[in-house]
Amino acid sequence: MKKFLSLMVMAFLATNVMRAEVCGNDTVCAEGAWCWFADPRALHYENADGSINATYIGYIDVHGNVKATQMDFLSGKRTEVLVRSFFQPDDHNNPTFLVLPDERVMIFYTRHTDERRIWYRISTKKGDITSLGEERYIETNHNTTYPSPFILSDDPQHIYLCWRGINWHPTIARLTMPDKSDHVTVDFGPRQMVQSTGARPYAKYHSNGRDKIYMTYTTGHPDNEWPCWLYLNVIDINTMQLQDIKGTTLSRLDGQPFKVSKSEDYRQQYPLTLVDAPDNARDWVWQMTTDSKDYPTVALTRISEDKNSHQYLVAKWTGKKWRLSEIAYGGHAFHQNWQQTEKCYSGGMAIDPNVSDVVYVSLPTMPDGKVSADGTYEIWKMILKPNGIVKSRTQVTSLSKKNNIRPFVIPGRGDTPLRLCWMNGDYYYWMVNRRFPQGFPTSIRCDFNLPEQEYGEVVYANHDYQGQTVEVGRDTFISVTADNYLSLRIGRKVYRSQCRFLTSDDWARFSNGTAGDAWPTRISSTELLLTKEDGCYVLRRDGMVEIVVDSK
Repeated sequence: MKKFLSLMVMAFLATNVMRAEVCGNDTVCAEGAWCWFADPRALHYENADGSINATYIGYIDVHGNVKATQMDFLSGKRTEVLVRSFFQPDDHNNPTFLVLPDERVMIFYTRHTDERRIWYRISTKKGDITSLGEERYIETNHNTTYPSPFILSDDPQHIYLCWRGINWHPTIARLTMPDKSDHVTVDFGPRQMVQSTGARPYAKYHSNGRDKIYMTYTTGHPDNEWPCWLYLNVIDINTMQLQDIKGTTLSRLDGQPFKVSKSEDYRQQYPLTLVDAPDNARDWVWQMTTDSKDYPTVALTRISEDKNSHQYLVAKWTGKKWRLSEIAYGGHAFHQNWQQTEKCYSGGMAIDPNVSDVVYVSLPTMPDGKVSADGTYEIWKMILKPNGIVKSRTQVTSLSKKNNIRPFVIPGRGDTPLRLCWMNGDYYYWMVNRRFPQGFPTSIRCDFNLPEQEYGEVVYANHDYQGQTVEVGRDTFISVTADNYLSLRIGRKVYRSQCRFLTSDDWARFSNGTAGDAWPTRISSTELLLTKEDGCYVLRRDGMVEIVVDSK
């Protein structure tokens, strides 16, 4: 047996492929998912004086809970937080993160297409999302999906927020920093940046942190576009111009949107806006980053006309042209219903923002390590040579019972051991509704041995709480308000949760899709835990921090 295993290892090494179980393969949360167009869906932040060193990972579950996990590397504590309950149960609605100049963490989230608001909450403490402030929102005159926030050093007084908004196209607004009450004001925009011949361009954003936001986007949804091209523009925040890769002005953000198409005339007139313009493929974009020269690297998928074959590519700007490298065959769409819906959903790609020559991909893999359309989707690490050719391939996950998809390398991670996250499990549709009542029952996994959540002194625990008023200590009560908010009363002071004491489970019986509907589901039973920790009362619902109150 030992000789046989040795021969197998030698065979894999001979083909430049290595298989290895991920070190510390662990579950961030048992129920969670994300789409890949709202980022950063996870973020690491550590400051110069060493007082903050934490990773934040956001996701949404099938019950409509917008959630986040904080891993504090200074204390060694892991905490899951309930950001918003009773939300549209749709994986497009995962939260995104931004660290403000005062080091508080701002969390953005939106419904998928059917609400004219961008929601946010801000941590009450620096670098610590375990205690979030009141929920706020930015009112818009159009729908909102995929918020991607940035702060740039050339304008540290503003937040630049990009999303899919006006006419279902890439949209930008400039926000003031939060005031003392955590309110922000839109002082520029919202403005639609481009106008495509396709109905819904899909955009990914990346900033150099100083003066530019890079935006790469498709003609439209690859389901509806044949062929579907991939473009790249640069947003200069000092001039408020949209530019091509070499800095030529295409339009002003306060003017008319820049018009793009997939015609030969467009190709000839604006060649430096095109990353890939295939004649016989549907492009979709996964991620973008830049190197020390501010040269972009883009991860993309080319999908066949029948949508049954996906090919992963990496496009690298050399300073003169785009160099495209095919790095792996990705099979077909990864999910259970791939033959009837969303046939363009690849397993996924992620570029390491620290090393753009390192790419993670989700490939259908057989137990013997061979890539086959019939395999279970596993995460692979690809290291590319300077010329874009694959130097080595290593399996990050192997022999999995369920698919591993949509990998994401955590930006800002530095030397911390938690670097990679992904989804694991079955997947039926991006939303819970009557047609697909199971939705997206996946978990979030990572490459780090996360500790168990720690709790302080237990004041009250109830594994079957149903909303009744309960006295949990001297003059201390837990109850649910008439408008369905969990509350904690200590003496005469009442502390009300920002989250409704409801789930969105009835979407599975009544909803037809993204039509602005809401199906409040009363909670028949949940687990509540009230503890004392570091001078605070902490009330958790199903393990998620919901209310934090200073007990002094």
